[in-house]
Amino acid sequence: METALETVLKAFHKSQMVTYLTSHPQDFEEAIELALGDKQPYSWRAAWLLLSCIEINDPRIQKHTHAIIGVLPQKEDGHQRELMKILQKMELNDEEEGLLFDFCVSVWEKIHKSPSVRYHAFLMILQTARKYPDLFQEIRLLAQDHYVETLSPGIRNSVYRLLRQMENKGQKETD
Repeated sequence: METALETVLKAFHKSQMVTYLTSHPQDFEEAIELALGDKQPYSWRAAWLLLSCIEINDPRIQKHTHAIIGVLPQKEDGHQRELMKILQKMELNDEEEGLLFDFCVSVWEKIHKSPSVRYHAFLMILQTARKYPDLFQEIRLLAQDHYVETLSPGIRNSVYRLLRQMENKGQKETD
């Protein structure tokens, strides 16, 4: 039997889902459990919904960041993307940053994966590199043509723009 949240995830439009979760905060933990789980079609949708209902460093999510990172490898592309978007809003500890960085590099290197998932993995890589500028040399290697050529033109342009911005920032800091 479906829970009330599962019914909402299956039958409502996004704005109605957000309204429901906002007005039923007691269901927030269930949404997290669904997002971490593998109960489709609810799990991906729960992650998608959570992204619209959280703040930066939301304490309700913060206590689950390690678990989110831990389940990423078992998820399908779209589910991975939504979980990575959630993690982009969270402050991670050093161990979590390392685990997530390694995962995101492995996603980025899989050129057959969805361009949108690879793009969000790349955003996470850059987010880490901003904190640890020594990683920028590694990112240059990850931007070689064979990694970028399988991306859609729009995502490819975004990746190159982000790299230029990072290079320009690095040059300004050394000047």
